[in-house]
Amino acid sequence: MQILTCPSKLRLLETVLQRHLPQALPAYGAVMHINRRNPAQHEVVVDSWPEFKVVLTRPCKEVVKDKQDYYANFHTAFYLDVDAWRTLLENAGAIDWGKAFQLQGNHDGIYEVAKEAVAAKEVQLTVTPYFTYLNLNPDKQPEPRLDPGFIFSSLNSSHIDLLNETWHYGGSEHSRRYLANMVRCFPSTCILDSNGHPISWIIMESLGTLRHSYTLRSHRRRGYSSMVQRAQAIRVHAAGFPVYGLVALDNTPQQKLLVSLGFQRLSELCHYCIHSAASQ
Repeated sequence: MQILTCPSKLRLLETVLQRHLPQALPAYGAVMHINRRNPAQHEVVVDSWPEFKVVLTRPCKEVVKDKQDYYANFHTAFYLDVDAWRTLLENAGAIDWGKAFQLQGNHDGIYEVAKEAVAAKEVQLTVTPYFTYLNLNPDKQPEPRLDPGFIFSSLNSSHIDLLNETWHYGGSEHSRRYLANMVRCFPSTCILDSNGHPISWIIMESLGTLRHSYTLRSHRRRGYSSMVQRAQAIRVHAAGFPVYGLVALDNTPQQKLLVSLGFQRLSELCHYCIHSAASQ
């Protein structure tokens, strides 16, 4: 196991992961951000180099100060060999099992091997599967027309409380801190009404994913969600990132919306694995 710190090696890793898209999407998005000023302060672990079989991205040690804060402790994994993934997960230096953390990946084995590991460590595991939707050419969609007085903008720190109140997984200080970090570090798109208040928005997060899409209930069924997601997709695509998003399996309206915007659903599920710290 080794931590990749050499810029040339990290750029090479990005190129190699690109060849394994779309399966490598979460790890690829994380590595792209690491190679572009690393706003989330993440690092890359591989089982070996240059002939690697496993890639693990994780926060640098100084990032996660609260051992219960799994929002901040975000990992991704991509592997070419499931046994190599199992071996890395058992390595004491790969993951700090004394802290709560999230692990995301598009392999079924991400979940299966994680389940084996937590059984041995007596750590609680919660797994949520998501559909992954990918858009290879978001520029094909027609230009939206906003209502008079409404404008496209970006989210800022004054909007964090609203985001935390409306997000399904929000409402805590941990989630608020996470959202504040995403808004500060990554591109976002929102529509502001004539009073300058956000009514619909979406954020790009540390894995390059389009997440946290929301439209206030009083402004729904007017096409605003479609507008912000299209605008954000074009912005992300122009920056060279893959345009992809995760959708809950039962969120049929969002699935239909993404299809209408030119997204295609991938065959493999993306698994969000939340591991609770052993002290809980």
